[in-house]
Amino acid sequence: MSNHPLISYVEEARWRGMSNKQILDSLISAGWQVHDLTNVFLDHIEIFHEPITTESKENIVTVRNISKIYNKTIKALDNISLDVKRGSVTALLGPNGAGKTTLVRILATLLTPEHGSARVAGFDIIRDAQKLRSVIGLAGQYAAVDESLTGRENLEMVGRLYHLSALSARQRAEELLQQFDLDDAGDRILKTYSGGMRRRLDLAASLVVRPQILFLDEPTTGLDPRGRFALWHVIRELVKDGTTVLLTTQYMEEADQLANKIFVIDRGSIIAQGTADELKKQVGGDVLELHVADRSFINEAVGVITQFGNEVPHINEDTNIITMAVTGGTSVLVDVVRKFDVANIKINDIVLRRPSLDDVFLTLTGHTAE
Repeated sequence: MSNHPLISYVEEARWRGMSNKQILDSLISAGWQVHDLTNVFLDHIEIFHEPITTESKENIVTVRNISKIYNKTIKALDNISLDVKRGSVTALLGPNGAGKTTLVRILATLLTPEHGSARVAGFDIIRDAQKLRSVIGLAGQYAAVDESLTGRENLEMVGRLYHLSALSARQRAEELLQQFDLDDAGDRILKTYSGGMRRRLDLAASLVVRPQILFLDEPTTGLDPRGRFALWHVIRELVKDGTTVLLTTQYMEEADQLANKIFVIDRGSIIAQGTADELKKQVGGDVLELHVADRSFINEAVGVITQFGNEVPHINEDTNIITMAVTGGTSVLVDVVRKFDVANIKINDIVLRRPSLDDVFLTLTGHTAE
């Protein structure tokens, strides 16, 4: 699509829901001459072809029955369907190998599905792949930056690859260095950057062209807690400015902290979806977490704790920690401690907490998402 300002205006206006007549009336009111509009739009008549439905205005991503098969036998994705609302953060939550990265790569036009269809920002991921790439940003699991260049040079290079002028690329690089608190390090070679700084620079590079939607594939992988919290803050600020974010993560807390909606993926299929609170309700109550001092008493401890819930307790063999959903609030703690005293089973620690998304994943699949 041309970079002509009229075309950019029409595309933005259509996604705000304006009809063709409203767009033309607005342009004429702004002083554009009819013959000027005709000359431009005759070369780009395709932007008027497809009416925007109510659903497509609300959802920036629409996925229907997407499947991806490797080596003719391995189903990385199995009939996936989902929608992503504009201006939201949507999380794909699941363990390694669940299919999260495969779906992101398909939506970013890096892979082609065997079956199904998807539209991103109004573009078909296969038929309109070239146009789609101009309105999306992607930050993968590993920083896609050049260690031999400075931070500023990396951002300018990305801008030039997107056909920005040298001046525009320099200006955009400066804006992003300031936005991501990297202006003091902008002229340093990337080899001197910390892991968190590299991730912020990688995220900045994905925003050079101000994408409508940003795909983040496990954005905080390898970061320490401080770096993770800093990147969460950046993501929240991007959403405040109108960017839609679709992220993949293995971190329960990350999805809980950032996402408006979560899709839980396991073995290529969506097994649950909802807000963090909606998913937590599936566990059915608070979670009792109990650390048994002596491993040899684990089975006896399970027999005691089972009296306080309606499910089979989960045992972590490595830590001697037993978890189970319970009802009854804090009064359960007193009753459990009494029962363990009577059974003469020593407890190192006992906690009653709200269910985490890890508990939800355990309930749904029988294993954690780690």
